[in-house]
Amino acid sequence: MKLISWNVNGIRAVLKKNFLEFLEDHRPDLLLLQEVKAEREQVDEDFEGAGWEVYWNPAVKKGYSGVAALSRTPVISATNGIGIEEHDQEGRVITLEYNAFYVVGVYTPNAQNELRRLDYRMKWNADFLAYVKELEKKKPVIFAGDLNVSHTEIDLARPKANRKNAGFSDEERAGFDDILSAGFVDTFRHFHPNEAGHYSWWSYRGGARAKNVGWRLDYFCVTDSLMGQVKSARILSDVMGSDHCPVLLEIG
Repeated sequence: MKLISWNVNGIRAVLKKNFLEFLEDHRPDLLLLQEVKAEREQVDEDFEGAGWEVYWNPAVKKGYSGVAALSRTPVISATNGIGIEEHDQEGRVITLEYNAFYVVGVYTPNAQNELRRLDYRMKWNADFLAYVKELEKKKPVIFAGDLNVSHTEIDLARPKANRKNAGFSDEERAGFDDILSAGFVDTFRHFHPNEAGHYSWWSYRGGARAKNVGWRLDYFCVTDSLMGQVKSARILSDVMGSDHCPVLLEIG
């Protein structure tokens, strides 16, 4: 099974770029999308007619956040949110149940400039981790998406300059430590443990992408017991269309 996660920074915008060609080239069995910024009825593309099962969780606020999932593999059940109203207004989580595991698509809140939303982010981290651990009591879990954190210094191009900025604060990095301590594996780092220069987000400013001045913000994390089935985890840095690029997991 090939799973891909991509923060598209607006599904309607990326559809005007290379999105359909991307689907044709990579042929995922499951595609998780973050920051779709639209409700399903605002998107004209007939994904269902092309053979996809389509699941959508928009934010209450129009044009903000939102996640979606397109699956070619039959889904047993789908759930929006994590059951906490404070979080679920923002359209950040979608959970699909398959025979062997759950897959959770997630768009983690940004701590924002001057870390003004850091307290909320910390509450989110704890509540989301509790949610996936509860799922794990039933089946193994794969969760993927824009986690809005670079875990270690090799996960961004300029760690010293960003030490206290959103996405690389001590508190957010410790939140990712908690994910690993809870028994989840950062699959990309499993296969590429000490390699720098691998990023999934670049600012639109200053030619950052061409210079590869980026951050690794997008992840596939899996229950440790599933790692024997994980064949590869990659960052598709050549795919354009958003300020993020897709990340891929192959499991079989």
